[in-house]
Amino acid sequence: MRELEVDRLFSTQSLSVRHVRCAGRHRHRGAEEYSSVTHLVFPYRGVYTRQVARELAVADANHVLFFNATEGYRISHPIDGGDRSLVVAISEEFLRELAPASILISSGTLRFRDQHRRIDPPAQALVAVLRHSLMNGAVEGLAAETQLLTLISHSIGSRTPCGLRATYARRNMVDRVKLLLLGDLSRRWTLAEIGAEMRASPVYLTQLFRQVEGIPLYRYHLRLRLARALDLVPRYEDLAALALDLGFSSHAHFTSAFRKAYRRTPSEFQRSATR
Repeated sequence: MRELEVDRLFSTQSLSVRHVRCAGRHRHRGAEEYSSVTHLVFPYRGVYTRQVARELAVADANHVLFFNATEGYRISHPIDGGDRSLVVAISEEFLRELAPASILISSGTLRFRDQHRRIDPPAQALVAVLRHSLMNGAVEGLAAETQLLTLISHSIGSRTPCGLRATYARRNMVDRVKLLLLGDLSRRWTLAEIGAEMRASPVYLTQLFRQVEGIPLYRYHLRLRLARALDLVPRYEDLAALALDLGFSSHAHFTSAFRKAYRRTPSEFQRSATR
């Protein structure tokens, strides 16, 4: 294994995810490094230390570390074994909406006040689920973005009040999102694209949709596509083609989602529907 190995797992204009593996062969603090963009690092195996100015932080699976853009730091590995982390980069626009103002410094480049923050077991589980699903190609873009926003909000605390009431205007906004999705079920939407069409913040839309409908936006979209699949499966000879026509990334992902929703595979449903 090389000293550092990085795999890009997911990327949109506002969010990206990398899997970072470090051999950790250097016990003493290395040369000063800088981050080009602000990102959150979720260590899940091993340990290292990071020094920013005079402050030292221990990076382990109980914490999320904040790497601020243009802020210098030094890394060391006091214990053998190296480390592995899930690294989430987030745009400044999304960060301003998600993070409580109390944990940010707004003068100059937006950045976090503290080096790290303790996370709880549900956040650790979210990190593991996202890592496995992204590495295995088992999660699609809109779902991945929504789950990433959930992970970030859960880890740093939510800026938006939980008690959004479903007023007429908010229900109308949600209904417009539904019509947008229904207009092209096969399209692999991103949150930024939906926000641009609605002329609203993607973060606000995801929070609003869940509040009004009771389920995440990506899951609502998935159910629409699966319901369409129920209608089309009996008429398709090539189910792999149907999967692609409905915007699924692969036949395997379509089969997995269909079986989870209806407790049978598309081919099993096709046989029962065409007897």
